[in-house]
Amino acid sequence: MRRSIWFWPLLAFTIVVCAFLIVPVGMSMLAGVTRNYFIGIESGVTLEWVIKVWTDYRHTILLSIQIALACLVCTLLLGVPAAYALARANNAATRVIEELLVMPVAIPGLATALALIVTFGNWGGFRRSWLIILVGHVLFTLPFMVRSVLAVLSSIDLKSLEEGARSLGASFTQRFFGIVLPNCRAGIVAGSLMVVTLSIGEFNMTLLLHTPLTPTLPVGLADAYASLRLEVGSAYTLIFFVIIIPLLIALQWASQPVNPARSAQQRKPV
Repeated sequence: MRRSIWFWPLLAFTIVVCAFLIVPVGMSMLAGVTRNYFIGIESGVTLEWVIKVWTDYRHTILLSIQIALACLVCTLLLGVPAAYALARANNAATRVIEELLVMPVAIPGLATALALIVTFGNWGGFRRSWLIILVGHVLFTLPFMVRSVLAVLSSIDLKSLEEGARSLGASFTQRFFGIVLPNCRAGIVAGSLMVVTLSIGEFNMTLLLHTPLTPTLPVGLADAYASLRLEVGSAYTLIFFVIIIPLLIALQWASQPVNPARSAQQRKPV
């Protein structure tokens, strides 16, 4: 096939943009395994900084994973039914509700955190726990889950599918779990990817909501860079990628459609 005259310039431009995005991340991760960043790679390669970060800050890493997974569960339980209700109604009122759901994204995270502190500041145990951070993360990430699922549900003829299942005697539970969820699987996975990554990396809101007992990974990362030891902060970044990439791969793997023929063959008795 003969390539267009624009193929090579566009390919070169794509490579430059990818390098612009990837090279700084790679340099930061390389600094995390360099003995002395100011001397460079000539100073030697070491895992000393990675071990130090895991030893001193592993509680922040584990807490971030805990909050992200809890946030994912909450947004799934709240966001999927909300998107279903918005897709089913599809009127002026639901469009207003949909716009209101986006407000936590439009409002600065610091303002949302301050509102939560003003509201729940007198709840001593709640204010000092990681649950208040979870509430903030759910408020911030819920619109992404709702929008992702709603976009998929709006692209299919949901009412016809449900009416067909109802005519065959399917109950609401059977229709929801047998028709709605399988058809919006792609939206659920896309929303889950955004929720997990945004929750683990959220900093502005968490900076005000956290306490000395509940620092998350981004807060610990900021503290590490503020200590003026670039190797420690870069090792923190390296651990962040080691954690987040397998999570993203697992979610992507979960989004792969099941082959009906293969599944039927596996269930076929020998």
